[in-house]
Formats: sequence, structure tokens, C-alpha cells
Amino acid sequence: MAGVPEAGSGNDDALYVLTAVLLTPARFPSVLGDDYPEACAVLGLEPYAEGYGLVLGQDGRGARWTVATEDVSLVACAIAAWDCGMAYDLSPDERTIAAVFPGWPLAVAVAAPGVPAPHDPEPDPELDGGRAPLSPPDTSRWGPAQRRLGADEIALQWADWRARVEADVTFVEPGEQPDSKVRRALAEARAYVDSPPPPGRVRSAFATDDARTLRADGPGWSLVARTDDIAFVLLDDEPGEVLPVGRGPELPGLLKALDELAVRPDAA
Repeated sequence: MAGVPEAGSGNDDALYVLTAVLLTPARFPSVLGDDYPEACAVLGLEPYAEGYGLVLGQDGRGARWTVATEDVSLVACAIAAWDCGMAYDLSPDERTIAAVFPGWPLAVAVAAPGVPAPHDPEPDPELDGGRAPLSPPDTSRWGPAQRRLGADEIALQWADWRARVEADVTFVEPGEQPDSKVRRALAEARAYVDSPPPPGRVRSAFATDDARTLRADGPGWSLVARTDDIAFVLLDDEPGEVLPVGRGPELPGLLKALDELAVRPDAA
């Protein structure tokens, strides 16, 4: 598969595109890593500042393939169109293709019609260097991937999660300290202000006209917050637990500082 032939061409090498995601410092599948370089390393890609688009599909035999293209704008346009329920022909030019991988790095719930069920292709040293097919991280058990997915879900469903927390939750009750593990996560996040982390470790996205949604990750922890509200912390050491951190006197300043150093999507 030297390139991405047009779907429906009737040959087994055609790629039937199922979905696509961005792999950039501001937007990447956090299930793959705590930051952009780490996510790139999973795929063996150089963490270029411009990033990549990842196109996931099947060939005419049903085999799973992932195409990394340097045409980020094309993939971003396709994703935006699909999100609006519009059709979009995603066919990257062969000259923009950085790599082609067997398998999928993410779970995909759909399949191309009229071809065999999704499966990993047979090894082909000339095509893939004999590398093992990509596969989604195991999220059946709690760990870094599951923790990051949990933080992503909270960011997407902020209103629902916020409603579960009492409106008057405080950062620290008088005379008390937050849980030591939460305190460590907040301290490590605060350290990013003085020592900026790798790109993508802290990301900022539009929430409202007056607020941003922050996502930050570190060794064993994830944080999701609104700059005008509270934060939630998830820990590898606390399976399935979502720990709220109230405003109080310290959190607003921390969130403001993190937002100032965060990577932002274009035009966001």
C-alpha cells in the first residue's frame, strides 16, 4: 500500500476510510500518552511541531491500516465536516504520507461494508518492516490509558460531572490538607509553570466566552478543569475515582498559569 487509493476502486489495495484523528501538540489521542512526543513515540513518528493526521481504514481484504499524513489541514477539514454530518472525501495525496502502519492504534467501532471483517494484515517485511500491527492500549483494567480516557470524558461531559459536586466544595477545609496523592499531582502541575513540560502535556480548549477547558497530565495523574470553576483529578493509584478540587485561594491562580503555557488548537 504505497498510498491511499480511492475507496470503491475495486482493488484490494484501496483504503476504505472509517475515521481519522489529529496527532498534533494541541490535539492528539491522549490514550496513547501523557503528551504529544509520547503519543508520537508509540507510532514511531517524529514529533514535528506541525503534527500529523491519522487515517484509519480497511483495505479490500478487510485488513486494518493506519496512514499518517502530513496534510493536517485536510484531516482537520474532514473531521469538522463529519462532525457536522456532512460527507467529505478524505484521500491524502501520496506525497504527504509519512508512514503506513498495519493495524489501528485506537479502537474503531465501525467497519467498511462489503469487505471481510476487520483483521490485522499478514506480516509483510517489504511493506511494514515486519513490525507488529498497531493495537489499542488495554483499557479493560485501570491504568494510565484508562485514566486519561476518564479525564477526556469529564472534559466532554463537564456539566454532568460538575452537577455531581456540591456547589460550595472548597479547595481545602480549614486546618486540613488535601489528599497527599492529589496534593502531589497539583504540585507537579504547578511545577510546569517554572519548567515547561513536553508539548501537549498541558492543553487548553474553548469552553465558554469567559472560560477555557484545561487538560493536564503527569506521571500517574490527570487533571481536567475549567478556568472559571473547579478541577477534577484522576490517579493511577485510585482506580475509577474522580477526585474534585474546589476553587479556594490556590486553584484559580494555578489554572490561570497553566492556561497561559498550554498548547491551544488553531483558532481556539
